[in-house]
Amino acid sequence: MNKKLMSAAMAATMVASMAIGTTAFAEGETVGILMPTQSSERWINDGANMKAQLEEKGYTVELQYAEDDTAQQVSQLENYVGKGVNCLVIAAIDSDVLVNAEAQAKEAGIPIIAYDRLLMNTDAVSYYATFDNRGVGQVIGQYIKDTKDLEAARKAGESYTIEFFMGSPDDNNALFLYNGVMDVLQEYLDDGTLVCKSGRVSFEDTCILRWDQQTAQSNCENILTANYADEDLDIACTAFDGFAYGVKAALQGAGYTEENWPLVTGQDSEVMATKNIINGTQTMSIYKDTRLLASKAVTMVDAVLQGTEPEINDTEQYNNGVITVPTYMCTPVAVDQSNYQEILIDGGYYTEDQLAQ
Repeated sequence: MNKKLMSAAMAATMVASMAIGTTAFAEGETVGILMPTQSSERWINDGANMKAQLEEKGYTVELQYAEDDTAQQVSQLENYVGKGVNCLVIAAIDSDVLVNAEAQAKEAGIPIIAYDRLLMNTDAVSYYATFDNRGVGQVIGQYIKDTKDLEAARKAGESYTIEFFMGSPDDNNALFLYNGVMDVLQEYLDDGTLVCKSGRVSFEDTCILRWDQQTAQSNCENILTANYADEDLDIACTAFDGFAYGVKAALQGAGYTEENWPLVTGQDSEVMATKNIINGTQTMSIYKDTRLLASKAVTMVDAVLQGTEPEINDTEQYNNGVITVPTYMCTPVAVDQSNYQEILIDGGYYTEDQLAQ
């Protein structure tokens, strides 16, 4: 081959390689994804979105759910390490029980991305993709403050009753969310504008293990029976749509109707929650676009496998007890009757048919 033909061939090869880009690198690489449970719609969507985006880039993807069984998730992680996957993405059930298996992954040279739940007490995690969890709590608190106009109530010497249903104590996000709620509402609890008749205000008293809907319902039933026989509950501050479903069932069982239905918060904007927002049995939910979160996790997978840096917007907040994990935080948005059409339907997250009553 003469020099001109050789140069042309080399140039064509370089252009082709640039065009293939990440896909060429991803070919033959396997990503193992561990999700906590399929009992919540949001985790199903997270897993599906991440799998689709990674496969589009040329990765082979193995996706497993542990159905909130910590021993099963440990076994799944160990199996991935044994198979020699090239990268791991983990949304932990209880991250403390994964520490030893994560150490095995690190020893095997397998990088780990923490997905929406920080992996605690390990130096094996490279990056963390999440929503601004304290920000989620602040948005919920601010929604309550604005909707009930707590400033006006304070000035008028009026008060509202409120009860709290917060997230799982083994999920680091839950405490961040609780602190965000209290960033906004604590002052109104302190001055009596908000009254929690059960006295269950601390995170320890309001947290619900494994984000369990039935426990939320049972807790609400007991609170209503013991404290609200002669007075209505005005606000149910819940940290999760599943809790809102449990609270709804408890309220209906206690005889609440449209006339005295309380403000009920939630998180994840699930299909059922959005339907409840439309029909008025849930007031709001936090919209977390799992497509966006999945895309951030995918860029992190690319980065650790190619030795490059993904986009990061927090390097201070998420210390896991061993290291401070570089993080990308997505922004949460409040959804209610006034904006669900614009955000969820016009934004392409749901179709009209999915939300038909």
